Amino acid sequence: MIKIIVEDNQGIQKPVEIPEGINLNLMEVLKASGYDILATCGGMALCATCQVEVMHGLECLPPAHDQEMDMLDILPDANASSRLACQLRVTENMDGAIFRLKTNR
Repeated sequence: MIKIIVEDNQGIQKPVEIPEGINLNLMEVLKASGYDILATCGGMALCATCQVEVMHGLECLPPAHDQEMDMLDILPDANASSRLACQLRVTENMDGAIFRLKTNR
C-alpha cells in the first residue's frame, strides 16, 4: 500500500491508503476518497481546481511539465511546492508524502 497524508481546507490531516500499481492520478484518488475536488476540466491541467501544496515529498515527485507550469504560473496562491493533482500519477514514490488541498476557489 502507498500511504499519503492529505490536509483539507480546515487543516485536518488524514491518512489515505492507495493500492500499489493503481493506474490513477492523485486527483482521481482524492475524489474517490471523498475530498471536495472540483476538477472542472476533467484532469487536463486547464483549470487548476485540483491544486495541492506538497508539504513533504516534493523531491520524490517527477518535475512538472510545461502545461502544468503554465497553469501554476497564473495562480496567485501557487508557490514552489504547488502541483496540480491531475498531473501527478500515483506511484510508490509518493509513499509518505503530505499534500495540502488548495481547492478553495
